[in-house]
Amino acid sequence: MSENKEPHVAKFVYDFTEGNRDLKDLLGGKGANLAEMTNLGLPVPPGFTITTEACKTYLDSGEEPAALRDEVSAHLAALEEAMGKKLGQADNPLLVSVRSGAKFSMPGMMDTVLNIGLSDKSVQGLAKQAGDERFAWDSYRRLIQMFGKTVLGVEGELFEDALDAAKTAKKVTVDTELEAADLKKLVTKFKRIVKTEAGRDFPQDPREQMDLAIHAVFDSWNTDRAKLYRRQERIPHDLGTAVNVCSMVFGNLGPDSGTGVAFTRDPASGHQGVYGDYLQNAQGEDVVAGIRNTVPLAELEQIDKKSYDQLMKIMDTLENHYKDLCDIEFTIERGQLWMLQTRVGKRTAGAAFRIATQLVDQGLIDEAEALQRVNGAQLAQLMFPRFDEESKVAQVGRGIAASPGAAVGKAVFDSYTAVKWSRSGEKVILVRRETNPDDLDGMIAAEGILTSRGGKTSHAAVVARGMGKTCVCGAEELEVDTKRRRMTVPGGHVVEEGDLISIDGSSGKVYLGEVPVVPSPVVEYFEGRMHAGANDADELVEAVHRIMAFADRKRRLRVRANADNAEDAMRARRFGAQGIGLCRTEHMFLGDRRELVERLILADTDTEREESLKALLPLQKQDFVELFSAMDGLPVTVRLLDPPLHEFLPDITELSVRVALAESRKDPHENELRLLQAVHRLHEQNPMLGLRGVRLGLVIPGLFTMQVRAIAEAAAERKNAKGDPRAEIMIPLVGTVQELEIVREEADQVIAEVEAATGTQLKLAIGTMIELPRAALTAGQIAEAAEFFSFGTNDLTQTVWGFSRDDVEASFFTAYLEKGIFGVSPFETIDRDGVGALVKSAVEAGRATRPDLKLGVCGEHGGDPESVHFFHEVGLDYVSCSPFRIPVARLEAGRAASSSAGSDHR
Repeated sequence: MSENKEPHVAKFVYDFTEGNRDLKDLLGGKGANLAEMTNLGLPVPPGFTITTEACKTYLDSGEEPAALRDEVSAHLAALEEAMGKKLGQADNPLLVSVRSGAKFSMPGMMDTVLNIGLSDKSVQGLAKQAGDERFAWDSYRRLIQMFGKTVLGVEGELFEDALDAAKTAKKVTVDTELEAADLKKLVTKFKRIVKTEAGRDFPQDPREQMDLAIHAVFDSWNTDRAKLYRRQERIPHDLGTAVNVCSMVFGNLGPDSGTGVAFTRDPASGHQGVYGDYLQNAQGEDVVAGIRNTVPLAELEQIDKKSYDQLMKIMDTLENHYKDLCDIEFTIERGQLWMLQTRVGKRTAGAAFRIATQLVDQGLIDEAEALQRVNGAQLAQLMFPRFDEESKVAQVGRGIAASPGAAVGKAVFDSYTAVKWSRSGEKVILVRRETNPDDLDGMIAAEGILTSRGGKTSHAAVVARGMGKTCVCGAEELEVDTKRRRMTVPGGHVVEEGDLISIDGSSGKVYLGEVPVVPSPVVEYFEGRMHAGANDADELVEAVHRIMAFADRKRRLRVRANADNAEDAMRARRFGAQGIGLCRTEHMFLGDRRELVERLILADTDTEREESLKALLPLQKQDFVELFSAMDGLPVTVRLLDPPLHEFLPDITELSVRVALAESRKDPHENELRLLQAVHRLHEQNPMLGLRGVRLGLVIPGLFTMQVRAIAEAAAERKNAKGDPRAEIMIPLVGTVQELEIVREEADQVIAEVEAATGTQLKLAIGTMIELPRAALTAGQIAEAAEFFSFGTNDLTQTVWGFSRDDVEASFFTAYLEKGIFGVSPFETIDRDGVGALVKSAVEAGRATRPDLKLGVCGEHGGDPESVHFFHEVGLDYVSCSPFRIPVARLEAGRAASSSAGSDHR
């Protein structure tokens, strides 16, 4: 007899005392961390969290879950009982904030409403309760302003303009100088704006305010700016956001109150110390928005020593508990410290590497975890050039170094222009007084961001750091006029829109014109030209050196280079390459040798063809001698000729014009006429799918055998000179095992001839590229004739998707990315579901036939961080990429090997 079981009832609301930091999927990052701080006994205002499941139900159906209202009512009643007051009651009102909180931090992208519960009646009660009429009316105008913009969709500038007008009428510059009477008038004006713009009165029922705000937070998950941010940061779109309802504490109750943001370490450099911003007599949005300039957190010690000391202890507790840099929001209400949020803080690339090694030294994390605290994208940022400090370019200002980098571009003063000019190929710097979430698309398009207001915790700084975008904030001496599209610098010089400026996110300096750049110290380290020492750059190099050592010890994947000449090979070797995974021999035939290949392709007789091959052989051999010398002792995979045919033939239009002009002069050149006839004969509508790769080798007798002979003779020469050449011959564009068998038979014969002639035994592995869907699908057959596979994921992506990379990226990829069809270009990061599935099946089929089959990848995906993790998972032996990306691939291979399931570090 079956047991009767009650159906599972979803729980949509959790009190802060019920959750913990491991429930981020359900409670979002903010809610989970508020619960964790509550569990630690830290001073967190009471409240509750509405789960992401409730949000997803609401977004899917357009209605909140049936049980949600009753659950919210029960938790609100418990909150009211704990606080000894009721939401919005006239004489002693409880006020709450309604704040978003997704699993992954999305600073400023979703909505928040403070001071919910205030109305025409309860504002009087708040004034009496606080003994401060000005504070009460300031809080009320803030609620109407935030609610009007966030919930009712009123244009925010209407409120800002009204506030500015009130300050102008009072002849003051900051809103704290407005008195209670001024703020009462402002509330009346704000309510009138709401009525006019939203077509309804500002709601006086506190529960209606709260319910509408909750729905607005749910809806904010799908705003354009939130979706754009998620695409930029590769955050899944189906997570939803939690909503946190928290009893209000007030930082705008006078000089003994305030609000701030603190970091347990400097998010720009990683150095330990007291970092953050504090603003007296303010609410949290004032700090984040950057509309009032803050004071450094260290000054809080003089302003409120008791709260400062308590904050320092809490920061130490949180960093040791989370074992990472923590980003903290706090409010002081008349001398009482309250914690409003903590999260693992976003940081610059340099800070990430420094902090990871510091935490290892402190015994808080091990090497495997240190590798999860950094990533390849951050390492790539550290390898970008930096400004030449010896440059004579005029410095015109200095702000706060919020996010490092050297950015040069034309000054633009709004996001629309930044996007428009960027799409036209212009490099731009977005210049604003302060940024807000609506500026996100312009921030993404710009090379860097410059603001005249705000600090290290402003919206511009936090978002720029998260994106790895250069940013200078709070350059107060610069007067930014966005309406007139200009910026006035000290001395009176005016920077107009379109003028070139440079900003240094590492020093905060702002320059007129373009500042020259010099190599990054991290690149100099990889080149062997810099070692660890005493200054900041050396500290960074030491941190990178240690992290790379961790990665090299952990990784299973070997990392090779795509290199076509000895110079690139030597550089790759300095960067840590363990061989060459792709030597593209067609690159050796460009320039002076192009004519020889042209003659070979167009040869009408065996004699002409043999003469061309005879001329090419010694040149090819010397190429390989140099390459094998540069990579002595390491494998070198040489891909036989694989150009689309048109790359070695004259342009058909240009040649036709030349012949037509010659005929008009009655002086036609016989060779050009013959050439034009041949080009017409060989012309292809789609050369990328035409006579190239193995097909060219089979159609032009002697071409591949000449290359194999050059490889074999070069290897024999190096071996006889006591070298250790490890050449591998790769046949391109194979689609069927029969193609490979024919080429292999000819190659084996040539190798045997060279061995006999030189008295040297050569071990030359012969394999193929897997770059066609058919090759991947028949990999088990192809492995019978191949000793290795190298996945050519560039071509494989083109052929799987039916894309011509040269055309589609410029024509419709932007639209596909904007519409969310692509999260990222499949040419940038491997398409796991399509191309990746073919790679995986080819790996399994190939190894089933030949268990010792060596497997690698040589498309540019080999240097893409996310793709490296995929190649580790499917069991490849190595990845190969351009020399500059080798350190990134090494790091990501180490991270892949040591990754722990469920890590939330981004």
